[in-house]
Amino acid sequence: MQEGRPSRTAFGVAKRRATHQLLDQPPLVLDDPIAVPILGPQTEAGILAEREKHAHPFAIAMRAFMVARSRCAEDHLRAAIPSGVKQYVVLGAGLDTFAYRNPFPENELRVFEVDHPATQQWKRELLANAAIPIPATLTFVPVDFEKQTLTSGLADTSFDFQQPTFFSWLGVTPYLTLEAFRATIHAIARMPADSGVTFEYTVPVSMLNERERAAFDFIASRVEKVGEPFQLFFTPQEMDSELQSQGFQDIEELATPDINARYFAGRSDGLRLYGGPARLITAWLR
Repeated sequence: MQEGRPSRTAFGVAKRRATHQLLDQPPLVLDDPIAVPILGPQTEAGILAEREKHAHPFAIAMRAFMVARSRCAEDHLRAAIPSGVKQYVVLGAGLDTFAYRNPFPENELRVFEVDHPATQQWKRELLANAAIPIPATLTFVPVDFEKQTLTSGLADTSFDFQQPTFFSWLGVTPYLTLEAFRATIHAIARMPADSGVTFEYTVPVSMLNERERAAFDFIASRVEKVGEPFQLFFTPQEMDSELQSQGFQDIEELATPDINARYFAGRSDGLRLYGGPARLITAWLR
């Protein structure tokens, strides 16, 4: 992300979630009534005017992954609340909308959105323009990771470090350095038992087939042009080692076939993944 500017990839992700609401057939994988309003009527009109573009197999697969990863994180969050999780931290929140459709009362779940100050200011402006209220259950946590840590940012809020917490960390890790990735994983690993995290990571290009490599090259060139290049890759074995070394257990990894089976089986509209470099991980502290 360029200094002082909101994330352009965050807008692209939000636009794909909105496209899912507008163009894909029900049942929706991610039922999100905030996804369209937060982007405004001009973006909505643009999506509807470009139906053919959004029907391209590459666009469908990208959209499918964006909604599946959010659904995965939210499913794990809901399953964790009965075991005592009362805090949800959205790392690199971008235009994530869970906090504005949070079905749980304040005494059951508080949401903390962590992001760069410029991106959070942009989001606040979009929320105001769309007349979307900021709920009492939400706390914004502005963190410039070049200058402070996740722990110090949360410490400036009402966040309770003794309370089991679930973290979503979507659309972030491929853009990090290894040092930054390890620092964040270490901070999460210091949380109490029954805390967990869902995130995705990218496998090395050498693990991709020809079609997947072509898709990766296309995406990589686009994000590099907006100043947010991919730079961090793991094999599944390397990722498992990173997590286990920090004390994580019950590690669930979803590759393309697993994601399709869980979220897109039986659909008649063609919404599904077609392979790619990204894997979804959920890991727990026990």
